[in-house]
Order: sequence, then C-alpha cells, then structure tokens
Amino acid sequence: MLVRMTPGSLFIDTDVHNTLPDLRPYFPRAWQDRWSSMQMGVGWNYHNPRGVARRDVTPPNGGAPASDPLFLLSDHMDRYGIDYAILTGPGQIPLATDPDYMNAIAAAYNDCMAEEWLPVSDRFRGSIIVNADDPIGAAAEIRRCASTPHFVQVLFAAATRRPLGQREFRPIFQAASDVGLPVAVHPGTEGAGTAWPPTPVGWPSRYMEWHNILPIGYMAQINSLVTEGIFEDFPEMKFIAIEGGVAWLPHLMWRMDKNYKALRDTAPWLKRLPSEYILDHVLLTTQPIEEPARPEHLLQILEMIDAGRTLMFSSDYPHWDFDNPDMVLRDVSPETRERIMGGTAMELYNLHDKPAARELAAHSAGTSASGTFQHGPVE
Repeated sequence: MLVRMTPGSLFIDTDVHNTLPDLRPYFPRAWQDRWSSMQMGVGWNYHNPRGVARRDVTPPNGGAPASDPLFLLSDHMDRYGIDYAILTGPGQIPLATDPDYMNAIAAAYNDCMAEEWLPVSDRFRGSIIVNADDPIGAAAEIRRCASTPHFVQVLFAAATRRPLGQREFRPIFQAASDVGLPVAVHPGTEGAGTAWPPTPVGWPSRYMEWHNILPIGYMAQINSLVTEGIFEDFPEMKFIAIEGGVAWLPHLMWRMDKNYKALRDTAPWLKRLPSEYILDHVLLTTQPIEEPARPEHLLQILEMIDAGRTLMFSSDYPHWDFDNPDMVLRDVSPETRERIMGGTAMELYNLHDKPAARELAAHSAGTSASGTFQHGPVE
C-alpha cells in the first residue's frame, strides 16, 4: 500500500542511512593507511546486541543493508511511493583527539556521496557531513561542498563538547547561512570516543538505557541555540533534530517560556518567547515516534508543537527501529499528515517538482551483473 498524497504534493523521507563503500580511495594518501587499519578509531560506544540494521533488507549481492543505491530505490522508495530520500549516510563524526583526521573522514564521506550516490538518481538528496568538533574546519567543508548538486543540508553529531549555541560554533552557522542550507544533528555518538557521559548523572549500563534517554541531548542543544541567540543572529536558519523523538518538545517550550518571563534580563538579545523561536526555526523528524497507550495523547502532543510546521516524516531505513510509512500517524488529519509526509520538507529542501522518472543512464554502466553499484577511486 502506497501513502496517498494529493496531486502536486511530494512524499519525502528525511532520514535514510545509505551505506558507503570503502572510503580509502577518497582519502589523501597521507590518511589512507590509517583508515585501512583503524577506520574511525575512537573507541567504545553503546551497541545494540542484535545489530543496528534490519535483517530483511540485504541487497541481492549479499552486501551490507542500504549499500546498493538501485536496490534501495526499489526495496524502499518504490515500495512506498517515496519521491525523495534525504541521505544521511553514517549520520555523524564522533568526538576524537585528532581534528585533522576527523575532517579528512568527513571530506571522504562527502566526496564518496557526491560521486557514487547522488548522481545515481534524481530522487536522492545528500547531507554534507562535517566534524563539528572543529568549527572552522567544518565551515570550510560546508563551503567546499555547497556547490555540489543535490546536497541539501549540513549534518553532524548531536553530541558536542559544549552546547551548540556557544560562540565557538558560530562559524558553522555562518557558513550554513551563507550557502542557504539548514543544519541538522543526529544521535549515536553520545558517550563515544572522547565525548562526555551520555547522561548528566553518568554512564548507563546497557544499550536500551542509553537509547531511552537520547532526547535529553536534543533538549540541551535547542535550549542553548535559543537562549544564546543563534536564531536572532541567523534569522533564516533552520535546525533539524533527527531521530530524537517528539513528545519532549512541549515540556521544553513551556519551561523555557516560564523562565524567560522572570529571567529575560540574562538574555537581553531575545525579542520573543523561546517557544516562538522553536516553532519558527526547529524541526523534528518522526522516527522514532512515541507510542502512548492512548493514541489520542500523541495527537494532543502534535497539536501542541504545531506538527504541520515542525515535524517531517523519516523512516530510519534500514535500521532496526524503522517506521513503516503506511502505519505512522494514520490518526492525524489528512491535511496535517500531508504536511508531515512531505509538505514541510518540500519547503525546507526546496523540492517542489517531481524527480526524474528514470535513473541516470550514465550510472547504469557502473552497475554489476547483480545490480550492485560499483565505485572507482578519485584523485
């Protein structure tokens, strides 16, 4: 069953984790051996004991889930009638001790995405992955990649050494604003590498405990962005909190508004209630959507956050907690659901036309007999 949309509307999945091939050819020679021997090399993190990927999405050639762009198109996008997928690749660069190596990893990801995925289909849009631990380097990477066709957002880890609203991160927001791209964050590196513990009270014992509490990081980042005046300084900026849940946002807005009324002199640059900045500048993605015992409670939450403005559909394909597009948010009004399933993302990513009907013939020559897309080195 395909998601039904009215004529002229688009269906957009805002979080699809494509798997990239070996990145070694995309590194400068000085970093190639290091990548081959240690990959990220940042140490321990929380892991799902059953793995992250679903077991029913392996491409015909036996490769990793979401490693074959043509199979992703047929298995996911064609199956559900999705017009565009916002590719988020690995999602983030962890915090580590060597910013130059982490910047090289980000550049390799972006070059590989630009050469091996984005040209395959007009239905793919990419994320410029940056190392936010080096804001000046991240800004340079944003400017380097911004002119590459079909990159539509900046993406980095939700876990940072200091809250994102602080001054050291301004180069990232300035660069993104200059090139007209939104900024997105993704969870997964909380507690990894040289990051702080993933909760304010220390280290969880297991993956489930870690996964349950991820929204607190998003609350801290949005609180910082608003209170430190990022949206006053960059009035066109949009900030996307990917894969962090939804139901916590009303609480955050209410608490910030209440405190602002008594403490506004500590942030004199703010001209409006914090909730007004949030509703105008912050967007969330649906997966993993909360599932209360009484479904009407979720509908009340969606009304509180004006979901037609602030929420965009995401599947998290091919991960274990994938959300089926046919099942999610079936009880919301048709108008609101259409905004969530594509209308808001159309505006955010400037995707107003249907994608080309065929995959690019130039890249068909790069597929193997099994249909798996093959890559070649770059200089």
